[in-house]
Amino acid sequence: MRKWTVRDRYGNQIYMTEERWRHIVKRHEELAAHFDDVLDAIRQGRRSQDAILPYKYIYLWPCDRLLPEYNRIVVIVIFKEEDNNFVVTAWPDFK
Repeated sequence: MRKWTVRDRYGNQIYMTEERWRHIVKRHEELAAHFDDVLDAIRQGRRSQDAILPYKYIYLWPCDRLLPEYNRIVVIVIFKEEDNNFVVTAWPDFK
């Protein structure tokens, strides 16, 4: 199974598996043509920590290519151990 690895702007290594990408596109087919934008959300997006689950982080990335329905991408990443941080899901959003 394929796996893509990127670093976020804080230096953390994060990976997304082919299975997770299929999961994302199956539920949010509007992201099918935006694979690189999802990775950019991790590389360059703003990050916040979940208030209840401290190992869960939300990455937000503005994406004008999703207009008019959406204008940003949300990516959820779980941080487990060093270099075992992975994408759980992603979706388009409008703020």
